[in-house]
Amino acid sequence: MNAVRPEDEVVRICQELIRFDTTNFGDNQGPGERKAAEYTAALIEEVGLETTVFESAPGRTNVVARMAGEDSSQGALILHGHLDVVPAQKQDWTVDPFGGEERDGLIWGRGAVDMKDMDAMILSVLRGLAREGRKPKRDIIFAFFADEEAGGKYGASWAVDNKPELFEGATEAISEVGGFSAEIGGKRAYLLQTAEKGLSWLRLTAHGRAGHGSQINTDNAVTRLARAVTRIGEYQWPIEYTPTTRQFLEGVSELTGVEFDESNPETLLRELGTVARFVGATLQNTANPTLLNAGYKANVIPGGAEALIDVRTLPGQQEQVMEIIRNLAGDGVDISFEHNDVSLEVPFAGNLVDSMIDALHAEDPGAKVLPYTLSGGTDNKSLSRLGITGYGFAPLQLPAELDFTGMFHGVDERVPAESLRFGARVLDRLLTSY
Repeated sequence: MNAVRPEDEVVRICQELIRFDTTNFGDNQGPGERKAAEYTAALIEEVGLETTVFESAPGRTNVVARMAGEDSSQGALILHGHLDVVPAQKQDWTVDPFGGEERDGLIWGRGAVDMKDMDAMILSVLRGLAREGRKPKRDIIFAFFADEEAGGKYGASWAVDNKPELFEGATEAISEVGGFSAEIGGKRAYLLQTAEKGLSWLRLTAHGRAGHGSQINTDNAVTRLARAVTRIGEYQWPIEYTPTTRQFLEGVSELTGVEFDESNPETLLRELGTVARFVGATLQNTANPTLLNAGYKANVIPGGAEALIDVRTLPGQQEQVMEIIRNLAGDGVDISFEHNDVSLEVPFAGNLVDSMIDALHAEDPGAKVLPYTLSGGTDNKSLSRLGITGYGFAPLQLPAELDFTGMFHGVDERVPAESLRFGARVLDRLLTSY
């Protein structure tokens, strides 16, 4: 009987993971995280590896396993994913978002790209190595976290704070939102994530004088908050180029022959198609109002009003961004952090980067690989507190017509089955060569 290769079961595993409703509403509920974690642990234990399964709160379940390498004195590599997904409204979808259906060669469902595709690739490669007795060159730590979609408080962040021994000896990590292909200048290029913006969810609380709605009130909390939110939401953040983004745009210029004009990046962004929405948000800091809450009756002026602001900062710029936001908010408005996490930026160089590029080239010779900055965030933020250098590398060779970046948190999320098989082959090669 022929051995089961990672590419032979990666699609099935992805479908089965999608069928667990692991919706994360951000209120410490993860209705299916426990079941998905148990399924994940069972797949790992089936091939002889021990797992550590732990909860940070009831139902918020995480799984970690370690595979010994040929030389455990080398720095261990972490491959990690998250099992939770953002909500999906079934009535908006063409298919059941938790059906894991395969249609027209694509796997449909919430999490198909964020990030049960990568979870499946990691699991299939782990199982292949264990079944065949192939050892990686160094220890590999496999981690599947809860709660990434709400900042990781009950997942990676909790694990780093409470179970750091599980990551002992680890120096580097690989996770989501990188390694996927895009067509640039008529050529296929792969975007390897080497940086991600900082994340701050701010609560603005305006104070004023409560009173009757029929009276003159020059100390109205709602008015004060509205002015603050408007100033913040309409503020024009300047275009700035981090080392990663500059290197990316210079690479795009080489591929397309279009000059990189620092004063007008739009000329290059137009060459990126749908990827432009990912890259465009990394050219500046952003601060977007997302929620307002005030009052309880039409004829009562409340004494307070609140808003939430989603702030994403370029690497190394959080302090100066917060100073600007405080000035924009003005007097009478308090600012507190609902969630706050670091920005990351690491070099597009070194043995791991070289090995990732080589693994891609083995499957797609001659393709260009470029570094890029992620406007969102990953669990690499939490692992960085342990001194671990993180990259985004979930390798997928994608058809040019697929709006892949639009699938993240979008309706009708889907990923080509053949892309999953490609990714499994690339990851398998990486783990046995690095």
